Amino acid sequence: MRDVFHDQLDSLFDDLATMAGLARVSVAEATKALLTGDVAVAEQVISDDATLDRLREGIEEQAFSLLSLQAPVAGDLRIVVAALRMVAELERMGDLSVHVAKIARLRVPDLAVPGPVRPLLERMAKVAETMTAQVQRIIAERDVSSAADLALIDDEMDQLRRATFSAMLNDDWPHGVEAAVDLALLGRYYERIADHAVSVANRVVFVVTGEHPVAVPR
Repeated sequence: MRDVFHDQLDSLFDDLATMAGLARVSVAEATKALLTGDVAVAEQVISDDATLDRLREGIEEQAFSLLSLQAPVAGDLRIVVAALRMVAELERMGDLSVHVAKIARLRVPDLAVPGPVRPLLERMAKVAETMTAQVQRIIAERDVSSAADLALIDDEMDQLRRATFSAMLNDDWPHGVEAAVDLALLGRYYERIADHAVSVANRVVFVVTGEHPVAVPR
């Protein structure tokens, strides 16, 4: 009976890894829509978010079933509770990608990102996609050592976020208020995707070790 239970716990993590993979695709496709002005891609990101929502519901139902029927304790309970928290964060990463896609769609046939700051947004998007891909692997492999690396990658995202503010607050900013608002929102969306990735990775560390990662002063 306990073997079946532990198979169910493994299945929870498999589904979380699948969800992380979908979030990674959502980030990549939303960025594609943003940088190309492709409204069809933006619409696809928005509609595909329903798949993430359904997967979240399935994972939550499975977790609540395990809590009520198996009454897990100690490490097993830690896994189930962490899964419930991780699934919410993964869904939020998908939601943030939808926000990016909606900005892209709103500005069609123009592009939301002015040319001079395009490299900055491209880099933020690349960092976010890298972090979501790494989270997928961390969940699948329960890779504690790689989880620690995400905090270092997140430092770059924070620096890029500050650079977006510097760009739009510069006295020479020629692109108007609308573009500045878009840039502020996009920077926030990508930064939050990164923050959620770090949080999910930290929860994997907690599942494996029973300890919360110690924050490194920045």
